[in-house]
Amino acid sequence: MSIAVARQAYPDRGTLMRDLAELVADQLRAAHASKDRATLAVPGGTTPRPFLEALSEADLAWADVSVLPTDERLVSELSSRSNLRLIRESLLRNAAAEARLVALHEPLLGTMTARVEAVLPIDVLVLGMGADMHTASLFPGAPELAAALADDAPALVEIHPPSQPEARLTLTAPVIRGASVIHVLITGEDKLAAIERAVAGGPLAEAPVRVALTAPCPVTVHYAA
Repeated sequence: MSIAVARQAYPDRGTLMRDLAELVADQLRAAHASKDRATLAVPGGTTPRPFLEALSEADLAWADVSVLPTDERLVSELSSRSNLRLIRESLLRNAAAEARLVALHEPLLGTMTARVEAVLPIDVLVLGMGADMHTASLFPGAPELAAALADDAPALVEIHPPSQPEARLTLTAPVIRGASVIHVLITGEDKLAAIERAVAGGPLAEAPVRVALTAPCPVTVHYAA
């Protein structure tokens, strides 16, 4: 059975990044208005950088916003592959410099899990997706994927995708599905084709992004070529 999900196409990537930043900022303001705080989770990689840079200029109560990555590579914080570094360089500046960063760099997994649980549920979750239909670090074929997709999974799982050069930490299915609103940000024809395969339906392990696409909250796929 196919998955019904809202989609928004944009004329170009610049418009996508700016418009999504404005939408996320509005949703964070609404969350803050209702409970005096908000939690935002954002993806790593190269695609979201312009979105994060645009969002950094939003006028909102950033001191009451907790920001965490959807996943993290087990590399140095100084590595160019670190999502923490990306967030610091692109989002935690300008107006957003006062946001509270929930870093996934800590020797003890239990400590990091507790740190994440303390800021749940996520009010606004922005996810990326790979051409292999992975999201966060929920990769098809990873030995720990079933554990990360389980209904009783902890907030964080260490995962070792065979296709990747390093181990990773990832938010799990209960955290993703517990978000108040989800945005999936994709660009390029290969990812458009991948999202079409994902919404066509099938096993969750084959296309882990389906854990987000079938979440009970509002979910929108944002796309530009």
